[in-house]
Amino acid sequence: MSQLHIINHPMIQHKLTIMRDKETGSKDFRELLKEISLLMGYEVTRDIPLEEVDIETPICPTKGRIVSGRKLAIVPILRAGMGMVEGLHELVPVAKVGHIGLYRNEETHEPVVYYCKLPEDIQERMVIVTDPMLATGGSACDALTMLKKAGCSNIRLMCLVGAPEGIEKVRMSHPDVDIYLAAVDDHLNENAYIVPGLGDAGDRIFGTK
Repeated sequence: MSQLHIINHPMIQHKLTIMRDKETGSKDFRELLKEISLLMGYEVTRDIPLEEVDIETPICPTKGRIVSGRKLAIVPILRAGMGMVEGLHELVPVAKVGHIGLYRNEETHEPVVYYCKLPEDIQERMVIVTDPMLATGGSACDALTMLKKAGCSNIRLMCLVGAPEGIEKVRMSHPDVDIYLAAVDDHLNENAYIVPGLGDAGDRIFGTK
């Protein structure tokens, strides 16, 4: 069964509380999401493999360690997942970025795929899938299935807030994918929104309704 990692660093919790506030505007919301994504990225990449290399400091030759082989790919679930890419890219500038476009049918609450563009060598990389909200888990599960069909075997799901229903669905459908969250909320409401949540992340990032 996949591992569920709750990254509850005080600064992440502080920033998340401001993001939840309905009075927080789009500009601040985007900046906070970027900052939290960078902080969470430290934990998501904690066990990335390293290799030893020879270098010379201004003082003498020595050995150091760098990330080995093919590194990372970041794959946001459009559109809200884009808000988490910049923070991760600051942490790992050489990471390649793919995109998976999904939207939720407002009547069935099921995801509909409309776009998928992935790096050619994505199967050689550790893939971090980003989406601020893990609600029903439908979009996440579909994105993970698409990545596995593309040959990916080392995938991690990084979200800001998750509902128990979505967490359970991902863990049952993709038991080999670890989940990283800043918070587990209470439940989904009748419209499949996370309670207490922070509203529609895409609308709050881009200022749309």
